[in-house]
Amino acid sequence: MKVYNPIRIRNVVLLGHSGSGKTTLAETMLFESGAINRRGSVEEKNTMSDYHSLEKERGKSIHSAFLNLDWRGHKINLIDTPGTSDYIGEVAGAVRIADTAIFVLNSEQGVETATDSLWNYVQEYSVPSMFVVNKLDSDQSDFWKTVEEAREHFGREVTVVQFPYSEGSDFHAIIDVLRMTMYEFPEEGGKPDKLPIPDSLKTQAEKLHQELVETIAENDETLMDIYFEQGELDEEQMEKGLHISLVNGQIFPLFCSCASLNMGTGRVMGFLDDVAPNPLQGNPPKTKDGEKFELDPDGNPVMFLFKTHSESHVGDLIYFKVYGGNIRPGMDLVNSRNGNSVRLGSLFLTEGHKRIEINEIRTGDIGAVVKLKDGEVNDTIYEKGNPVELQGIEFPPTTIRTAVKLKKEGEEDKLGHALHQLHREDPSVVIEHSQELRQVIIHGQGEEHLSVIEDQLKNRFNLDVEFVTPKIPYRETITKGVRTHYKHKKQSGGAGQFAEVNMLIEPYEEGMSTPDDMKVRDVQEIDLEWGGKLVFQNCIVGGVIDNRFMPAIIKGIMEKMENGPMSDCRVRDVRVSVYDGSMHSVDSNEAAFKTAALMAFRDGFMKANPKLMEPIYEIVVTVPSEHMGDVMSDLSTRRGQIQGMDGEGSIQKIKAHVPLEELDHYSTRLKSMTQGSATYTRKFSHYAAVPHDVQERVIKENLQEE
Repeated sequence: MKVYNPIRIRNVVLLGHSGSGKTTLAETMLFESGAINRRGSVEEKNTMSDYHSLEKERGKSIHSAFLNLDWRGHKINLIDTPGTSDYIGEVAGAVRIADTAIFVLNSEQGVETATDSLWNYVQEYSVPSMFVVNKLDSDQSDFWKTVEEAREHFGREVTVVQFPYSEGSDFHAIIDVLRMTMYEFPEEGGKPDKLPIPDSLKTQAEKLHQELVETIAENDETLMDIYFEQGELDEEQMEKGLHISLVNGQIFPLFCSCASLNMGTGRVMGFLDDVAPNPLQGNPPKTKDGEKFELDPDGNPVMFLFKTHSESHVGDLIYFKVYGGNIRPGMDLVNSRNGNSVRLGSLFLTEGHKRIEINEIRTGDIGAVVKLKDGEVNDTIYEKGNPVELQGIEFPPTTIRTAVKLKKEGEEDKLGHALHQLHREDPSVVIEHSQELRQVIIHGQGEEHLSVIEDQLKNRFNLDVEFVTPKIPYRETITKGVRTHYKHKKQSGGAGQFAEVNMLIEPYEEGMSTPDDMKVRDVQEIDLEWGGKLVFQNCIVGGVIDNRFMPAIIKGIMEKMENGPMSDCRVRDVRVSVYDGSMHSVDSNEAAFKTAALMAFRDGFMKANPKLMEPIYEIVVTVPSEHMGDVMSDLSTRRGQIQGMDGEGSIQKIKAHVPLEELDHYSTRLKSMTQGSATYTRKFSHYAAVPHDVQERVIKENLQEE
């Protein structure tokens, strides 16, 4: 297998909404380059990218697929990614290691919602980006509307390099305003004829050419001087200027294609060869400390692990990108995460499901390794004595959760192993073993995502499981201050137990004052692991309770706070002031004061007008404007409170606060309301009091469980 120098490598990620044609574009690029001799199709379930059984069954990409091809002496590593928001975790790693992003836009639909969230990832990692408007043969195609929407969403830097001669069933030619040539394709697609631009479109082409020249010249002083002097730039100067502007994010070139008809793909690959950055020219990664890390082909070996895929007959196949030196099998290196030594096993390049063994992978290239001991996503592997740790991939927050329940007893360890493996392969899956709720909860990116996880648990790991509604982590608090008292007295032969505690319990607020009749000797502010605070004040005077019993009193209060008096939910934001009590010289001990404090707190809490609180999440719904009314109406039925709206062309962003309980299966409802065109993100915001009917229901359910 040929080994490429970094300057001949292009790492390209294909991004876009589901159905935009990324997989078809990838397949056509492989065919055009000669990497495959027959094009597969999504409909026939035989593409190089979608080779997993679930992908064939569902007719869409679920995993990122890694392909490579040679186009005129350049190696293009092509990463085909899923376009459904449920699988955004698969996209995150691919974007992190790419040097160029191609956004595939469906000319029937324009800019769709998933493309917006993908754009945010690309901007976060400063990946040079370009656009390909696809499906120009559709009767519903509207190229210029798609261009305008792209500019509304991504900025005026979106610059037309090509436009179609015609759209719909008559699509057969592309006008290229960089080369001022028309490419006319044969009916079966493939290599086009280069023709003069027709007179009917020459004025439009010259106008767009001038805009392209001016945009390029604006971003480079040398080219600006040439442009002012000559009034024009030649093709070589324009390609140089395009390269600089692309790398700096000052231009986003836009091309045309009809991937299904094999029209336009060769020109896109030519642009990647001639203009797109190689790994040494792209924006370098950062170290964990935020410093830029420059790739060095002659330097020490450095590799970054960004994806794990498990195969039953092979084990873990871990994908990596080389950021320094050359990587070879048998090397002894060090894992930055734990300092452990690792020995590299066999190295591979991948073409979909095919693995090609290789003896060397150079700086900038992408490969895979098997049997890498203790290797995980986000690990940096380096040469001993030359430590470095690269910044990891930021995976998106989850949007949906479910509890998993075993139907058979005794398989808890097997379930734990399976969930751990799924998280290793897809870190956007978050596994929570909640002692509070007494459930194992899986957090994912959407209903489809959970469905794939369930399928793997059942069919890959042979577990008999069911997904059930997860409980809500409610909190208890109080709304008024109450003085409470408890005397614990126990005599059962031998040493007895005696403790008496008087306390004031109050709802805690920052900066609250102490009652006039109390003198505070000591204050402890305890940040609770489940959120909120317990503020404990020792107000004992005259030594009626010895200081040595104060830790036991706090322990008793905390024990009751962990299983609240009202609904067995955790308590937060309470101030407790112990101001009186008594003890016995023989029978008082820590156990007695712990019990007395627990009982005093329990009794007082129930008299202090207790309230149940629920977690409130801040959500952002990205939705086409035509569905905005339906989404807002639905949010109101979910006790949602609209916080604001932002418009970006035809796409609206609705911000709202919604109780977690109302977000169960919300992603499914949202897709149903909007024909799959809306997405949403969520993050925890705060706790708020529940309505009276919800409080009564939760208390009743808790009593039934007991």
